[in-house]
Amino acid sequence: MTTTKVAVTISTDVLDLAKKRVKTGRAKSLSAFVNEAVGEKLRRDELTEVLDAMDAKNGPPSKTARSWAKRILGRSS
Repeated sequence: MTTTKVAVTISTDVLDLAKKRVKTGRAKSLSAFVNEAVGEKLRRDELTEVLDAMDAKNGPPSKTARSWAKRILGRSS
């Protein structure tokens, strides 16, 4: 994978938390942590676009379908 160095501005609180993750071994480096976070955001955005397109084509899921999905996934929200 090709990488490019960039400069970004983030809040001090976020930076401090990210550095703690690196220090505790949750990420190899700050760059790796940021790269993973940005990648995850991009994947979530893509999924949202797919789900929005499905809703546009088929309409939103029914209350029954949502209840079934929540039950299967074991989630309350």
